[in-house]
Amino acid sequence: MLMKAARNGTKDGLEKTKLAMMRKVSFLQKKETTGNDDDAGYLDVMVSEVKHPPPQLSPMPKGLSTQQIIRRHIVGSIVQSERSYVDSLKRILVEYQKPLLEPEARILSDKKVRPIFYRLREILQCHSMFQIALASRVAEWDLSEKIGDLFVASFSKSMVLDVYSDYVNNFTNAMALIKKACISKPAFLEFLKKKQVSSPDRITLYGLMVKPIQRFPQFILLLQDMLKNTPRAHPDRLPLQLALTELETLAERLNEQKRVADQVAEIQQLARSIGDRQLSKLLNSDQRQLILCEVLIETVYGEKGQVLKSKERKVFLLNDTLICANVNVKGPPDISSLVPIGPKYTVKWSAPLLQTQVVEVGQESFQKHTFSSIKKVCKVFLGPPRLYQELEELQHDLYVVESITLLVGTLQGTYQNLNTTVGQDWCLALQRLIHIKDEQIQCANKCRLRLAVPGKPDKSGRPVSFMVVFNTPSPLSKISWVNRLHLAKIAKREENTPGWVFAEDDGKTRHPFWCPLLACRLPIFSSKTQDQKLETALHNPVQCALLAFSAASTSLPQGYLWVASGGDRNHGQVEIFSLNRSMPRMVKSIQMGAPVLCLDHVMEPCPTEEEGEAEAAVTSTARTGNTICVGLQDGNIHVYGTVDTSTQCLLTFSNPDSCPVLCLKHSASFLFAGLGNGKVSVYARKKGLWDPESCRLVTVGSGPIRTLLTLENAVWASCANHVTVIQGSSLHTQSFDAHPEPLVSVSHMVRAGGGVWMAFSEGSSIRLFHTETLEHLQEINISTRSTFLSPGNVRVTSLLICQGLLWVGTAQGIIVTLPVPKLEGIPKITGKGMTSLNAHCGPVDFLVVTSSTLSPDMLKRDSVCETADQANGGAGGGEGGERRNELSQESLSQPDCSSPQGEPTKAKGMLLQYRLRSTTQLPGKLLTAEPDQSPCDAPPETPEHSPEDGSIYELSEDPEVWVRGQPPAREGRGKDKVTSAAVFSGGRGFRRLGEETIAANGDPDESTLMVWQLPLTVSP
Repeated sequence: MLMKAARNGTKDGLEKTKLAMMRKVSFLQKKETTGNDDDAGYLDVMVSEVKHPPPQLSPMPKGLSTQQIIRRHIVGSIVQSERSYVDSLKRILVEYQKPLLEPEARILSDKKVRPIFYRLREILQCHSMFQIALASRVAEWDLSEKIGDLFVASFSKSMVLDVYSDYVNNFTNAMALIKKACISKPAFLEFLKKKQVSSPDRITLYGLMVKPIQRFPQFILLLQDMLKNTPRAHPDRLPLQLALTELETLAERLNEQKRVADQVAEIQQLARSIGDRQLSKLLNSDQRQLILCEVLIETVYGEKGQVLKSKERKVFLLNDTLICANVNVKGPPDISSLVPIGPKYTVKWSAPLLQTQVVEVGQESFQKHTFSSIKKVCKVFLGPPRLYQELEELQHDLYVVESITLLVGTLQGTYQNLNTTVGQDWCLALQRLIHIKDEQIQCANKCRLRLAVPGKPDKSGRPVSFMVVFNTPSPLSKISWVNRLHLAKIAKREENTPGWVFAEDDGKTRHPFWCPLLACRLPIFSSKTQDQKLETALHNPVQCALLAFSAASTSLPQGYLWVASGGDRNHGQVEIFSLNRSMPRMVKSIQMGAPVLCLDHVMEPCPTEEEGEAEAAVTSTARTGNTICVGLQDGNIHVYGTVDTSTQCLLTFSNPDSCPVLCLKHSASFLFAGLGNGKVSVYARKKGLWDPESCRLVTVGSGPIRTLLTLENAVWASCANHVTVIQGSSLHTQSFDAHPEPLVSVSHMVRAGGGVWMAFSEGSSIRLFHTETLEHLQEINISTRSTFLSPGNVRVTSLLICQGLLWVGTAQGIIVTLPVPKLEGIPKITGKGMTSLNAHCGPVDFLVVTSSTLSPDMLKRDSVCETADQANGGAGGGEGGERRNELSQESLSQPDCSSPQGEPTKAKGMLLQYRLRSTTQLPGKLLTAEPDQSPCDAPPETPEHSPEDGSIYELSEDPEVWVRGQPPAREGRGKDKVTSAAVFSGGRGFRRLGEETIAANGDPDESTLMVWQLPLTVSP
């Protein structure tokens, strides 16, 4: 029966395996009851290697494909890693726990030994049973080639989560017990040292005990490799995706529990180090939540920018307090080599979070409001202190020289060396100097975290602040600190305390810090156009080179938000909001001749090498860049350019039937338009745009095409209760029913991993379908997650998947989020859903995600300068001067897709208004784009960085003046990719839901945009 259960691989395979064990299988022995609660109901599995040898692959047969060979190698890696892991578990129990429990060699009491090895036997039991089933499956591998269902059967049970959760939660306590025993019991320390020396691999007890925490991430990596080498039609494809889902869910839960346990231990360690009883009491409160902590270098600068002293500090960011502590690591060296020793802290200062400000070099607004209270201190701590003053002096000189040039142009006579050409040369050189100075300011900002911290009031009672400067290990660390400080302050606002509730709240679940935070809300239309009906929205991602380094950590994702609406039959409009600041700003409104029903953002295709060579001569004139397609109710499709914000209409065409265009989606080669008559019109590309003459019609049904979804080389089109899959250029179709009721239509579709979630025109259920087999996998009713706050019939009006959350907007205006896996598995919902207490007064008309990747240059420590000293004062000239001349020009063009690796080219458009001419014949000091070398420059410790293009230049605030920027690069050049994300919801009005009251704020009929900001994420 055991072998049958393993071969079947069903989800209850583990239960069948346990039944087989209970029926007196010869290799199992039921453990006698010892009275210990942790061992109650536990089966001690003892596997005889004679009757049940370890898993082993048979010799490789001939004639296997490349993918089959790779899959066999991956299976061999799984077998080998599992054998090694089980051996490590046995080694802990046999070589460490067993000798410590022997009465004749009692070093520690049982009460101290058992908590150290808590739940290790149960973990060994789980993997011993998995190894038995794995041996059976591996023995017949060449016949079935299936392993995904085995992982699902073995690790989807609550028993696995329970024992691993207990182990992870106890891990910090176990390490503390070991450390304490090493100090108080020299015999125990000697015991650990002997065991390590006698082991062949010299792994410490800590190295062995940390392996259960690392096990599931190892499984995930192996199954990801297996999935990549499994064809779409393979029977193991869906089981592998389900296995990835189960393992990711398990790993996420364990990681969260480990994070919470570490957070509690860190706060407790800090609380024990504080002499202030009031602060210690606050830290021990359940309301305290540790958001971020890191060892930073506090640096004190002199008046000339030199480093006076530096010291390691541990900085703790809590949800309402910022604490800086001195790190004091003490302990015998013998112990630190066997088990990590936690540091002791001496608190230097603490400050309320809302009164702490991040200050960048040259941040004028802070200087005006705060520097008066820290005037004496800033000379010591700001450093390098002269950069901003020098920048202001250069800007003043540029203004004067420009004025002189204008006056020279009014001269009636002709004079040697006194003409507008000379003035233009001086202006250009000053602008280059300003750009170099701005680069130095940005270099100083990238790895330096400057905080204005409130101190004790002065004698007159006025508040006094002092400046603290921390050097971060990397620009990424600096970005993380600025972002978390920004979000922590948003989390303290009234609308976010609390912002979300659990419908199935058991009173024990803590709200994670990374809950979406309501950053702001604003009206979409002016008061004159409130009769417009919201239809849809999309994000036009554009990297703005004018966005400064610090602003990138706190602002919304870069680009523009297009919001479409419709009024009567002859009027529609698109509102465009700039997102390059912390608050969206409406910059343009485009009037249409009919209601706008749909939008689609189309990336410019990157040509192949052959196409790139053929088009090289016409690239600069023929490229259209990224475009946005706009579908109207009158059947027209407008194509707008996004190279700049002049929003030029590049193309207009209509479908053959002149039916309303309800939805638009594109693939690499085609544009698909869902029409109101049940047809999909398909257009091919032509010279970067779409060819109206190439239109082909695909009939899907008799009802309207409600939504489209692009999946690789196919498009899913919904009509009534069924979905039709249209294959690429062949336009072959395959249909399936998504809902049993013919009168219910599929209204929304979103994809994540290997699944598609669908919402319907009626009812409160959403359904999950597999992208390859079209199999129905899961159904969730969201009414229980929203009606407890606002009773009534629930209908889904919008869907979105972003950063592991499925967002569901309802006709009641309530937004629900459900956790889904982030990897390539099936996006099944296994966790608790959250309901937002911030809602619209009417239906949630749209949910759209905006995301952008920070420029890789922001994460680089290297600069165009050879050293930091050169960056602040090296002599210019030669190639270096030419390089800076090139960098002084602001980029006004999109990246050239034909460049190597698809990276943006370095070609620059001209931002400056003057051409460079020689100034060598002018009298006086030679004017150069390099500052003079001076001992007052930044110290050698200054990290090097790449340049920031014109971040100090602030263009006109006039909405008609548009900034032409760079679309985001498709691939980051650095190892880490930092992504900023926000979710926008649109609907009528705003209201605050509560347990007893529902408070409406403002006009309930006003179209409102709510902005939900998410933490920055880092991915390789």
